[in-house]
Amino acid sequence: MKSTAKSITALMLIIVLLTASACGGRPVDEHEGQVLVNDGFKDVWITPVEDVKVNPLEEDDFVVEEEGKIRYTGDFYSIKLGVDVSYHQFDIDWSRVPGAGIDFAVIRVGYRGYTVGSMFPDEYYEANLKGAIENGLDVGVYFFSQAINVQEAIEEANFVLELIKGYDLTLPVYFDWESEPGYRVDGLSFETMNDCAVAFCETIKNAGYEPGIYFSKQQGYYAYDLGRISDYSFWVTNPGDFQDFYYAGDIWQYSMDTAYIAGIPTPTDLNMMFIEPDYSVE
Repeated sequence: MKSTAKSITALMLIIVLLTASACGGRPVDEHEGQVLVNDGFKDVWITPVEDVKVNPLEEDDFVVEEEGKIRYTGDFYSIKLGVDVSYHQFDIDWSRVPGAGIDFAVIRVGYRGYTVGSMFPDEYYEANLKGAIENGLDVGVYFFSQAINVQEAIEEANFVLELIKGYDLTLPVYFDWESEPGYRVDGLSFETMNDCAVAFCETIKNAGYEPGIYFSKQQGYYAYDLGRISDYSFWVTNPGDFQDFYYAGDIWQYSMDTAYIAGIPTPTDLNMMFIEPDYSVE
């Protein structure tokens, strides 16, 4: 039995050495160059995208407080807390919102219908823009896209530009492309989705505004070509107690329709903005 065991051990060693030799002198690592992440449902291996900034945040950087608010306890970023709103929040008393610790708002200005595809302004976008700006909040906007080609994405961007004309925005204009079964974009290729995102953002940028893209972890890992869109602001929706998306984002949407904020009649989303230190300031 001992002789047989030694023979098996020797044979295994030979196999390992031969494998290593065939791979440049070392054993094969099937996940070499990859990192293990959680996509929101399961752990998966991904190959990091070059030149896309990695998220430095860790679980220990956050503390969950009352009413679902999360506090950042790290020492690298400066933090602002914000909400995103649409007609679902109805009439907002913006004079009360800053007192609830809210620093910024991202407001839906419009949307494209997910069936026929007509475009509409959000019913409350004017009141929300005026109210948030007049009460000292940093303000950005988003458009719910159902673009199925580049032409429609450009059309959406131009629609947004008309709606925000005359408003002093301090945050980006975000492209929010979402798909569900039955939506007109259901089944659209990821390549076309990326083409639409870039077309929208470039149109916004050419008009003098900062563009951005709102997306989920799953879209970030599987759908968007992050290397292609890395020049735009990332607004990542990832509900939970800490931001574990592998790549860095400017805004993290961590609570969806669960927060009660003074002045806002219905539950709303909470967001955290990460501001890097400005080392150019002495």
